[in-house]
Amino acid sequence: MRLDSILRISRKELTLFFASPIGYLFLLTFLAVTLFVFFWGEAFFARNVADVRPMFEWLPVLLIFLSAALTMRMWSEERRTGTMEFVVTLPATGWEFVVGKFLACWLLLGLALLLTLPLPVSVSLIADLDWGPVIAGYVAAMMLGGAYLAIGLFISARTDSQIVSLIVASFACGIFYLIGSHVLTDLVGGTGADLMRALGSGSRFDAITRGVLDFRDLYFYASLLVLFLALNVYALETQRWARDGDRTRHQRWMLGTGLLVANLLLANVWLSPLNRLRVDMTEGQIYTISDATRGYLSQLREPLQIRGFFSAKTHPLLAPLVPQMRDLLREFAVAGGDNVRVDVMDPVTDPALEDEINTKYGIRPVPFQVADRYQSSLVNSYFDVLITYGDQYEVLSFRDLIEVKVVGESELDVQLRNPEFDLTRAIKKVIYGFQEGGNLFASLNEPVRFVGYLSADDRLPDALVDYKSVLSEAVEELVKDSGGKLSMEFLDPEAGDGSLATQIASDYGFQPMAAGLFDTNTFYFYLTLTDGNTVVQIPLPEGLSLESTKRGVQEGLKRFASGLLKTVALVAPEAPPPYMGMSAPNMSNQFEQLTDFLRGDFHLEETKLEDGRVPESADLLLVVDPDGLGEKQVFAIDQFLMQGGTVVLATSPFNASLQQQSLFATPRQSGLTDWLAHNGLSMEQSLVMDPQNAAFPAPVTRNVGGFSFQELVMLDYPYFVDLRDKGINQQVGFFSGLPQLTMTWASPIDSDKAAEKGLKVTTLLESSENSWLSESLDIMPRITDKGLSGFQPEGEQGRHPLAVMLEGRFDSAFTGKRSPLLDAADEENDADEASDDGKGAEEDTLGVVSSVIERSPESARLILFSSNTFLADQILRLIGSAEGVIYSNSTQLMANIADWALEDQSLLSIRARGHFNRTLPPLEESAQITVELVNYALAVLGIALVFGIHRRRLAGQRERYRGWLAGGAS
Repeated sequence: MRLDSILRISRKELTLFFASPIGYLFLLTFLAVTLFVFFWGEAFFARNVADVRPMFEWLPVLLIFLSAALTMRMWSEERRTGTMEFVVTLPATGWEFVVGKFLACWLLLGLALLLTLPLPVSVSLIADLDWGPVIAGYVAAMMLGGAYLAIGLFISARTDSQIVSLIVASFACGIFYLIGSHVLTDLVGGTGADLMRALGSGSRFDAITRGVLDFRDLYFYASLLVLFLALNVYALETQRWARDGDRTRHQRWMLGTGLLVANLLLANVWLSPLNRLRVDMTEGQIYTISDATRGYLSQLREPLQIRGFFSAKTHPLLAPLVPQMRDLLREFAVAGGDNVRVDVMDPVTDPALEDEINTKYGIRPVPFQVADRYQSSLVNSYFDVLITYGDQYEVLSFRDLIEVKVVGESELDVQLRNPEFDLTRAIKKVIYGFQEGGNLFASLNEPVRFVGYLSADDRLPDALVDYKSVLSEAVEELVKDSGGKLSMEFLDPEAGDGSLATQIASDYGFQPMAAGLFDTNTFYFYLTLTDGNTVVQIPLPEGLSLESTKRGVQEGLKRFASGLLKTVALVAPEAPPPYMGMSAPNMSNQFEQLTDFLRGDFHLEETKLEDGRVPESADLLLVVDPDGLGEKQVFAIDQFLMQGGTVVLATSPFNASLQQQSLFATPRQSGLTDWLAHNGLSMEQSLVMDPQNAAFPAPVTRNVGGFSFQELVMLDYPYFVDLRDKGINQQVGFFSGLPQLTMTWASPIDSDKAAEKGLKVTTLLESSENSWLSESLDIMPRITDKGLSGFQPEGEQGRHPLAVMLEGRFDSAFTGKRSPLLDAADEENDADEASDDGKGAEEDTLGVVSSVIERSPESARLILFSSNTFLADQILRLIGSAEGVIYSNSTQLMANIADWALEDQSLLSIRARGHFNRTLPPLEESAQITVELVNYALAVLGIALVFGIHRRRLAGQRERYRGWLAGGAS
């Protein structure tokens, strides 16, 4: 093929196209329909998603008609005017003619797509647009459009009627689109549906619209393109043949064309199993499954089923998240291959399915209040994911998958939290459960007893009276399956003299319940599991069904199982017992958010260390806000470190007490000062203040027009040190995915002596270079009359370490001393057999080993955060109040440390990635209309610009022609 001949043919076809007003009409119609579908058909602003995916989702349909319109006259006109015979006798080859005409049509199609570029540009100007999917969409649209053009050219070569060519080409392209659509694939299902989707032009385009360029999809379009161009050439070549021509040459043409077509089609079959031939064009590669997730999927020995239940009619804020979840679930299917099956369905359309998930898995629709300008209604909607593996399953509800932020007085920002992490964590749980043989009781080291503290029927509400039989049946089934590992007992706390009620109130904080706030009838209905040492309370399940009850008890039993999850021992202030179902006021810090967060990934064992021991199952020890620890408790921490464990401390010389009308700091004696000093660490008796800080939300009363009202004002507060960039040591693995951290009322750490002891010292957090120290206990927010910060730097300014990590071989602070456990045993039992020096390996009457481990292995780690409060519930709510959320970076850091210290960094890497959503900013209706009108105007302007360029080109040609005539006359 000669390039100059191809280009000459292309220029000729382009000139003819623009010489007719019909060409401009085609382009204008395509743009008008595209804009209408984008803004009105798909309700761009109502979707509230900053992307142009609706346009690309419609392009497989719109390009059908555009391609048919562009190609309908290419060969039909030649046949109608009788020039086809002249064309086939020219010295140019058939491939040159076909490729020339195709190139002209392809350029026209590219021009049409280019004129849609103002759409993504407009979106990028009003929101944060990810350009990766946009680029992928345009590349795929050019390939898909090329395939449609090749089909249209072939059909145009077979008829002399432009109308017939338009209709037949549209019909043929429509078949390729419909064959992979849900309308037809849902009728077949299984392998047949997969085959149809592989042949469908629209179904292959779906993945590309979200930003994943799959080479197999591009090759499919390219194979269709070349296939129909080859058929077009063959059709032209047959018109050159005489009836008595060279049959051998004709057969060679037929054989060559047939082999080319066969190879193009077979290559699609050969490429189909190659799942890795794809490029994730999205920012952050959010549709690329991480290696950690693939690692868990590679452990599958049985098929894993992931079912997404999403209602078609749901809350408008949840609707944009459904396609994102659907896309991610498909990526899990690709990553897992034959071992992972993904189904996405709407339970509302299948009553049998809805009944199954309601009764068997406890999945129920959530009622949402939906309102518009005309009406308000209640919508019951599903937004759940069910993961099943063998007889194990995990359910992720919308509360597990999304996060909600308050962005205004009446506006909410709803986003997916980190769906890959949530899904992978659930997959990990079902895999580990199945690897235990599917028998949870096999992992119980000690027998567990189910104890229900239930009042008599005449004291209980009717619903709970009926539920007692369901509860009994559920627990009895588990007892039968336990092989003697589970027993059950029901006790009435109010029976007899009521001593049991007093005991459980004292031991567990179980107070009488009431059905309503003003209901005078009280009762008990507490469900617990205990192994004799630990008591786990089981909440009442949703729906009070048999399956959900069994599920709740099984979840509680997992707390007693070993080998399933790593164990974190937590030492933290104890929450006060509830009174009549309400929390009692308490001056100490509470850490319920931390405990709930850790329980999601680990087996959490709360302990006081009062017996001088860290629980044997503990893999990591976390001590938060210690106050007056005794010698035995310090000894337990010391010996855990000596055993090569990781100890994490959150402590400071000061504690802040935040009440309704007051805020003050008080000295705090943790009991760890001497022990830390022995390990080379000390904290100054001062607080770090930093001009780079998080705001403090303070209620301020204002008087306006004689009326008083209170509003929340965000005040500059240097005690809330905002750490980011250089303030966080990103070289340490557990800070991955944490761009920011707030340390509250922290003290500077001195670790010089630790380095002198030969320990490896790593500074984890440090304040900015402009921070300073204050010894004042007056920590109330200050503001001047002008509304400026009342805090001014004083003294020397510079960076101060707020968290450090020591690694290496530690020496015990109890080296050469008698074990505190033996001293306690002597006092209690008057034992006098223990050795005078406290060494050896004798055992006292309580079973306490008397030896002291004097030196740790290299694996020991000590991590110190110089704040008592940065993990406290009240502080997390305070910091997050600006965004209307509970601040979670601090608790996430603790989970990261546990993953890192326990060498389970797979989930840590996924947690650090996140899947972020891009939404539109709030726009007034007038602004929305302006955006739409501007895009329509730009479309018309683009057509006018093309017309002007063409007119100028024709004028130049006329001038050259006149000059040629003038030269010839002279």
